[in-house]
Order: sequence, then structure tokens, then C-alpha cells
Amino acid sequence: MYIRYREGDEEGLLDALEAVDRGETPDPHLECVYHDIEDVHRVTRPKTLELLQVLVADQPESIRETARLVDRDVRQVHRNLKELEALGLIDFEQAGRSKRPTVWYDRIEVDLPLNRPEWQPARDRAGV
Repeated sequence: MYIRYREGDEEGLLDALEAVDRGETPDPHLECVYHDIEDVHRVTRPKTLELLQVLVADQPESIRETARLVDRDVRQVHRNLKELEALGLIDFEQAGRSKRPTVWYDRIEVDLPLNRPEWQPARDRAGV
């Protein structure tokens, strides 16, 4: 899974579309592009990464089991998992009366360009 800020991998997407046009099955292109730097921060917080690691390694059957594995309150974990769902990083499967959080990747790569003009200090943008 690639996490990108503001700029997606258009070349990878175009390659996949061209493969489909040729009747081929392209390799999966897993990418989330966020336009708010706070979303990137939400993904890379230590508690978020811990949750994602548990989902990949242990494949818990429910939110309650996930909370037990990370030794945190169920309500807090539920809130964090709903946030990850909204960010497009997890899905929930109905498993009886429980919801099972799932991921379809086992690695995240973050692409964060550091030369964005809007990130420069105000004095630099003003030419001071």
C-alpha cells in the first residue's frame, strides 16, 4: 500500500489501464492519496501503526479481540478503526454479531515530498 501526499502515481495507474486495454490482468495498484497532511499524520501515528501491525499479524476476529491484543479500551480502538476505515486503510467484515477489521496489504510505503512551496516558512515564501 502506498500512502502519498497530494500527488498520486499516475504512471502506475496508466500502466494498469493499458494492461486492461490489452486484455491482461494488471498487478494490483494499491494507493491512497491524501490531500490533507493531517490524514498522513493519522496513518503514521504509533497507535495507528500498532493497530495495523496487529491486523496483519494476528488477523483478529473482532474489534474486541483487536483491543485485547493492543491492551487498549474497546471504545478507543473502535474509534481508531473507524478512522482507518474512513481513510480507506481497512474494511470491516460482518462475522456473526461482531465486526472483523481486515486489511489486504502487509506493507505501507509513505511518499512525502519535502519541496512543497506551501510547506516553506512564511518568511521564505515572502522572499525575506
